[in-house]
Amino acid sequence: MEHTLISPLDMHIHFREGAMLQTVAPLSAHDFAGGVIMPNLVPPVDNLERLLHYRAEIDAAISGTGFTPYMTLFFRAYSEAELRAARPHIIGIKLYPAGVTTNSQAGVQRIRDAEPTLATMEELGIPLLVHGETSGFVLDREREFLPIYAHLARRFPRLTIVMEHITTREAVALLDEHPNLYATITLHHLQITLDDVAGGLLQPHLFCKPIAKRPEDRDALLRAALAPHPKVMFGSDSAPHPVSAKEAAACAAGIFSAPVALPLLTEIFAQHDALDRLQTFVSDNAQRIYGITPPQKTVLLRREEWSVPLRYGDVTPYRAGCTVAWRVVMSRYDPVGHS
Repeated sequence: MEHTLISPLDMHIHFREGAMLQTVAPLSAHDFAGGVIMPNLVPPVDNLERLLHYRAEIDAAISGTGFTPYMTLFFRAYSEAELRAARPHIIGIKLYPAGVTTNSQAGVQRIRDAEPTLATMEELGIPLLVHGETSGFVLDREREFLPIYAHLARRFPRLTIVMEHITTREAVALLDEHPNLYATITLHHLQITLDDVAGGLLQPHLFCKPIAKRPEDRDALLRAALAPHPKVMFGSDSAPHPVSAKEAAACAAGIFSAPVALPLLTEIFAQHDALDRLQTFVSDNAQRIYGITPPQKTVLLRREEWSVPLRYGDVTPYRAGCTVAWRVVMSRYDPVGHS
């Protein structure tokens, strides 16, 4: 059995820099036609010069693959002139509340302080991408942030707001309350719950932020993805860390799912007799929401078992050592078809 996808997109990826970028970026670029690249590096990608340098580093690592890196800036107070200059080079600006996740110490302290920049973004048509968590009790952080999403959606009705990597049934419900709210959903949040992370022996390679939640939350995400809800997109939040940072007392948050994302998504959709809807979840919705035309890439998956490697470089992937029922057997880029 085979299944073909046209220009699949990963709307939330961490590529890192240097040697890590060289290891992980080609894996996403092989399977996907494009992806939204996160800016929470050290120092953050928060100016045009830094962004263009980072884009050049990515392009060198994935040359010839037919993958478009859709770049983002790290949210700070930007002038109108800065935003106008950056607009042709970015797909959006990523807002991190200060300290909520990896390399977010320079994030926003108070949402009201962000509003002048948000008003300019609304005027210029620059989408806002948000890591929506508070610093409260870990299972409640996304739920506590939902009123902030609602406030922003009402305060800036022409601003496209993407709730990144949502994890709760309440976040899914919020999509239907505000026309300018959208969301990405990860692979791992479609599969795991907190019990998988800490219900037995602690599983550091399943620790991520936002943390996996309850079965009823996972099921709500799965229903939204399988439908698929017209306002959700696939975003892996693939976030590589070296083994030394994961298997440590201060375990780094992040799941590296890039090498298995499309095979496991295909497996999930096939199990639910929804393969005909996978194209919409992994590409069509994102193209419509963001108004983008990715490179023309045809990806063929076959129902054929394979074993996930234990390591890619110094990174342990999601489902390392496990057998996956589907695999990518062909990825063909058609440069003539790209517009």
